[in-house]
Amino acid sequence: MADSLQAARLLSVAEAIREGLERALDEIPEAFVMGEGVTDPKGIFGTTTGLMDRFGKERVIETPISENAFTGIAVGACLLGQRPIIVHQRVEFMLLAMEQLINNAAKLRYLTRGRQSVPMVIRLVIGRGWGQGPQHAQSLESVFAAIPGLKVAMPSRAVDARDMLMTGIRGGDPLVLLEHRWLHGVRGPVADDVDPDVLSGPVVRREGEDLTLVATSYMVLEALRAADALAAVGITAEVIDLRVLRPLELAPIGESVRRTGRLVVIDTGHRTLGMGAEVVATISERQLSHLKAPPRRLGLPDRPAASARSLAASFYPRAEEIAREAAEALGMDTEDRLHVERILDERREHRLVDVPDPSFQGPF
Repeated sequence: MADSLQAARLLSVAEAIREGLERALDEIPEAFVMGEGVTDPKGIFGTTTGLMDRFGKERVIETPISENAFTGIAVGACLLGQRPIIVHQRVEFMLLAMEQLINNAAKLRYLTRGRQSVPMVIRLVIGRGWGQGPQHAQSLESVFAAIPGLKVAMPSRAVDARDMLMTGIRGGDPLVLLEHRWLHGVRGPVADDVDPDVLSGPVVRREGEDLTLVATSYMVLEALRAADALAAVGITAEVIDLRVLRPLELAPIGESVRRTGRLVVIDTGHRTLGMGAEVVATISERQLSHLKAPPRRLGLPDRPAASARSLAASFYPRAEEIAREAAEALGMDTEDRLHVERILDERREHRLVDVPDPSFQGPF
């Protein structure tokens, strides 16, 4: 797969998702897309643009504002042999359909002893920025990852977003695909072939020997920025994209920690009871003798998401905070710490904390 990516096309995450949807509808007659705004001209960050024109209203379905109802319809459709792809423009919209997801979609394979399954993909948009606030800027991945019977994934790259979607819709279990809105404009190489192992677990995004940084979704970009700045003072950080939250496979992280002896986990969601907490707990159980310093974790604080910039500044971790945690774990001297902070400050170009990544194209 790595060789094929070298000669691949450059697509944004949104373009890759749209390609995945188009290919799924083209190749799988039982597949259809449904959700609020899927036929809107803006096409949910451009991910569904033009699909209705090509495939018609029967396969690209604009739904009423009735999340629980159309999620139930999708579950029933699966039992009749269909393969729906549900789209929610906000993760919060899925909260209105949790009963369908948890009690029906996640459990039917178990309840029927494997005779029935729910092969659907649920796309949920997470993220933050410019006043989205407590009800539209949450990152609730640990809620979904806690449910047996679901698959839960968080792509950080265009190729993963497309391949997770296409692999999920061909699979036999419900897949919750969490897309960070700040990633939709990030471009990357996308090969023609779909990686069948894309839902297999963590992947190393940058190799290193001095410490292990584990991140999810958009925080992978911030971790890579921190690792790049640390390299300026001779620190090599290994950056691992957790990528798949359920089933949770932590062996690659354990292997990395055995080499580096230091672990910092950066969570897109809340620090308390979040995915970072699970990673730290498991690695501590399995690799305690290899740890040279206490593992550290970053995530959102125990309060609702901030709207005002003055509050957002202390709510979301960024590369600067990641570098500080790394410095503490490594025992870096003051001069090197300050040098790393200056590098990150210069590269940030003084953008405000709630202003999206430059790749973000909107519309909301």
